Amino acid sequence: MKKIFSLLMLLSIINNAFGQETKLNKADKKYDKYSYIDAIEIYEKVAEKGYKSVELFQKLGNAYYFNSDLPNASKWYGALFNLNETVEPEYYFRYAQALKAEENYEKSNYYMELFNEKTTDSRGKLFNENKNYLKDIEAVTPKYKINKTDINSEFYDYGPSFFGNQIVFTSSRSEGNLYSKIHDWTKQNFTDLFVAQIDSTGKLENVTNFSTTINTKFNESSPVFTKDGKTMYFTRNNYNDGKKRKSDDKEIMEKIYRAEFINGEWTNVKELPFCSDNYKTAHPALSPDEKTLFFVSNMPGTIGNADLYQVAIKSNGSFGKPENLGPTINTEGRETFPFVAADNTLFFASNGHPGLGGLDIFEAKFINNGYAKPVNVGKPINSSMDDFGYVVNSDNLGFFTSNRTGGTGFDDIYTFTICTHLLSGVITDAETNEILINAKVVLFDDKMNEISETYSSDKGVYSFKIDCNKAYFVRASKEEYETSEKPFGPVTETGKSELNIELKRNVFPIQVGTDLAKLFNISIIYFDLDKWDIRQDAAEDLEKILAVMNKYPEMTIDIRSHTDSRQTHAYNELLSDRRAKATLEFMVKSGINRNRLTAKGYGETQLVNQCSDGVLCSEEEHQKNRRSEFIVMKM
Repeated sequence: MKKIFSLLMLLSIINNAFGQETKLNKADKKYDKYSYIDAIEIYEKVAEKGYKSVELFQKLGNAYYFNSDLPNASKWYGALFNLNETVEPEYYFRYAQALKAEENYEKSNYYMELFNEKTTDSRGKLFNENKNYLKDIEAVTPKYKINKTDINSEFYDYGPSFFGNQIVFTSSRSEGNLYSKIHDWTKQNFTDLFVAQIDSTGKLENVTNFSTTINTKFNESSPVFTKDGKTMYFTRNNYNDGKKRKSDDKEIMEKIYRAEFINGEWTNVKELPFCSDNYKTAHPALSPDEKTLFFVSNMPGTIGNADLYQVAIKSNGSFGKPENLGPTINTEGRETFPFVAADNTLFFASNGHPGLGGLDIFEAKFINNGYAKPVNVGKPINSSMDDFGYVVNSDNLGFFTSNRTGGTGFDDIYTFTICTHLLSGVITDAETNEILINAKVVLFDDKMNEISETYSSDKGVYSFKIDCNKAYFVRASKEEYETSEKPFGPVTETGKSELNIELKRNVFPIQVGTDLAKLFNISIIYFDLDKWDIRQDAAEDLEKILAVMNKYPEMTIDIRSHTDSRQTHAYNELLSDRRAKATLEFMVKSGINRNRLTAKGYGETQLVNQCSDGVLCSEEEHQKNRRSEFIVMKM
């Protein structure tokens, strides 16, 4: 009996193992075809029966990760690492990202440190260079006010784009979709483009299907429109004119298409020439001048899973050669959903730059013909989940997409407004109040990072759009003037403010009769009481005069010394004359030819006010009469 029982147990174990293997093979086929939801259902049943393996937990984690369900991905990546087996470094990164979705940042940072130790990946380096990234993100000054829109469904709604007083967005909703065809990856409809009206308050309403000529039985998404509304670029699976094409690996890739609006209909749908059956191109965006198209691709030369590219749009409608935006923007992770604002600031989503979790939205200023280091836009736009698809118009009304907790569906569209302020001013000459045109004006943040640069207009005016709740510095400069810098802010409300800047001239027009002392604001060459020896502070002022005379070797100067009315006329005349001549001798010793200098003391004979003998005056009034003059006699 014992032998029979043992045999039965062995057969049961073998049958169970065979059954599990059969289920895993079935799940693997689903997984390989990106049918992640079907694969998850089978994998989890196997795992619930106690089966454990590196491959099972990797695929379970990946299936959730690639479907943007990071909390469940965290569960299975955690089980993977509990096996204490060797895994590829990428799993350290994915687990760290999934942990952020649960706001377990301490543990996430631990796995990012391990990831950095095991790779030379830029994502690890960016983390290692900025381990205080959470504090930096928390410190981002809030300027956004967000709300959910009323157009979200229980499905995927994402990727809004402005189209006049409407937005066009992507949705997998069943209502209004032209075809009832289920995508294996999401178990929802293939996506169509839908359109919603923007009412006078910025709310969205009246959702309808966008176009029967653009939408097909495959996925359409992420459109962008030219300002005249006559051309659109959009993403679609590799399907056009009723024909479906696949890559060498039998995959249907994403491509960017262009369409024209003619006689009330979108037509002439053509794929862009740099697309390929063997790599993805998606999510187009236009520069403000509409001469450059930005997009996402994994074409050869890509740094990570998906990179941002730009390509020139030529005047004849053809395209240049796509250019990768480079390692300042792109990482070995995923950069996606670009948008270029009116000031050429690039907004995009990334999971490679340090963020709060999933995809975060970043902005990169366009400075000196290149993009500055991306900055996380912070809360409330970003969350611990995926945040992407940022767009904003000239009225500071914007939209973005998120799958954060509290939404209606899998992805939801949110609206936001930005608190901004217009800072302007006039640049003038500090002495004459003359308007200064073409003065360079630079805006800095409170850490003296350059934000923007402009030049004063023909009316001396400059202006900057600034964010609320931030402190700034404004620096003005112009040839022949001293640079001046002023602080400004923070302000807390949308509005306008004025910050005028006066510049002091440091290079002066010199002609016969000019008093160099006035040009250099030298009121008096100081001597000790009743003495005429040149003091050190006086010598420093005289160096300015010497520099001008050395610059103009034909210049001659008449040195004139004046006193106030206190003391006798004779005393004052003698003292002032000795001081004038002492000044002359100092300048001769400093290298000026004696023939270029004359000197005379005038005592109290040329008072500039009423403070003569017997008149009661303040010390300040007497001071005005005690002065030195350096009059240009010849140039």
